[in-house]
Amino acid sequence: MGSRRDKVTPDEEREFMDELMTALTERWPGIVIQFEDFKNPFPALERYRDVYTCFNDDIQGTGAVILGGVINAVKRSGLPCKEHRAVFFGAGSAGVGVAKQIVDFFVREGMTEDEARACFYLVDTKGLVTADRGDKLADHKVYFARTDNNGLQLKTLEQVVDHVKPTILMGLSTMGGVFTPEILRKMADWNKSPIVFPLSNPSSKSECDFESAITNTDGRVLFASGSPFQPMSFTNSAGETRTYYPGQGNNMYVFPGIGLGTILSKAVKVTDTMIYASGEALSKALTAEEIDNGLLYPDLTRIRQVSVVVARNVIRAAQEAKVDRETALRNMDDATLDAWIKARMYDAHTEVLSLEREVGAILSSLGASALSLPGLSEEAEKNAKL
Repeated sequence: MGSRRDKVTPDEEREFMDELMTALTERWPGIVIQFEDFKNPFPALERYRDVYTCFNDDIQGTGAVILGGVINAVKRSGLPCKEHRAVFFGAGSAGVGVAKQIVDFFVREGMTEDEARACFYLVDTKGLVTADRGDKLADHKVYFARTDNNGLQLKTLEQVVDHVKPTILMGLSTMGGVFTPEILRKMADWNKSPIVFPLSNPSSKSECDFESAITNTDGRVLFASGSPFQPMSFTNSAGETRTYYPGQGNNMYVFPGIGLGTILSKAVKVTDTMIYASGEALSKALTAEEIDNGLLYPDLTRIRQVSVVVARNVIRAAQEAKVDRETALRNMDDATLDAWIKARMYDAHTEVLSLEREVGAILSSLGASALSLPGLSEEAEKNAKL
C-alpha cells in the first residue's frame, strides 16, 4: 500500500511547507491554517506562526482544552497553585504543550515563571526528564528538564510518583492501564481531591479508566480523560452513594472556536493569548447543573453554545493584542457579539435545506416528471414545487 520511498529530509519538508503555506494563503487570503498530527510539530509552528495565521492543534489545541479542565480542577482541589506538583507521563509535543499552558495559568495566578515550571515533572520512556540524564534531549523537553535532582535518575513512573507525591497526574503516553490501582490509591492517600487526567485514546490506551479512578480514590478524584467513559454509581467509605460523571478533555471544545474567532476577527496571527483565552473561556462555560454533577467540562451536546463563548474570548484576546482587522467588533458588548457570532456559524441543517432547494429548482426546470424521481426527499419534492 502507498508509495515506498525514503522519508523526506528536513530541508525537503521545509521547502514543501514553504510552498504549501504560500499557495494556501494566495488562494484563500483569509484562511486560518490548522496543523494536525505533525511528527515534530514545533519547527513548523515556530517558523510560520508570526508570518501566517495558523496554529497547531496537537500543541496548542490540546494545551488549551486541558488548561480549561485543569483551571476548574485546581480551584476545586482547594490548593493554591504554588502547592501543586504535576507528574506528566508522556513528554511529547502534546504533553509539553499542555504543561506550558498550565505554567501560564500558574503565572497568571501570581507565581513567577521559574516557580511555576518547577511544579512539573515530565516522564518519558527513559524516566524522569533531567538535564544530566546523559542522553540528548529533544529540544521541546529542555524547558522542563529537572536540574534539582542532585544526580538522582528515576527510571519508572512508579519511582517518580513515590518521589514527587504529586497532586496532579497527567497521562499522554498511549500506554493503557499504566495508572495502576496502587498509584491511584497513593494519589488518594496524599490528596483530598487528587487530579487525574488519563488523556490517551482510544480507551484501550487510556492510562486508566473512570471506574478504576473512582473506586481507588474513594470517589474523590477530579477526573477527565481523552476517551469517553460512562457515568457510574459508587458508594464511598462513608456509605454515601451517588452517580459520578466523567469529563472528557476533547480538542473539539476549543479548535472550532479558535478558528471561528480568528476568522471573524480577521486576525493577522494566532497569539499565545488567543490560545489561552480559548481554554479560559472553556473553564467558564459550565452550567450550574454540570458543576453540581462534578464535571470539569461542559456536556458535549452543548458544543455549539460553548464554541460561541470560546470564539468570543478569542476575538477579545485578538483585540487586546491588536492583531484584529475587523475593528467594528470592538464596539460590540458581549451579548451583541455573541449574537453576531451565532449568525455566522456554519449550520449543517441549514446547508441541507439550501441544497434541497437548489436541487428542487433544478428538477422544477426539467419538468413535472422529474419530481417523482426515486430517492428524492419529501422536503426536496416540496421545494421543487415552490
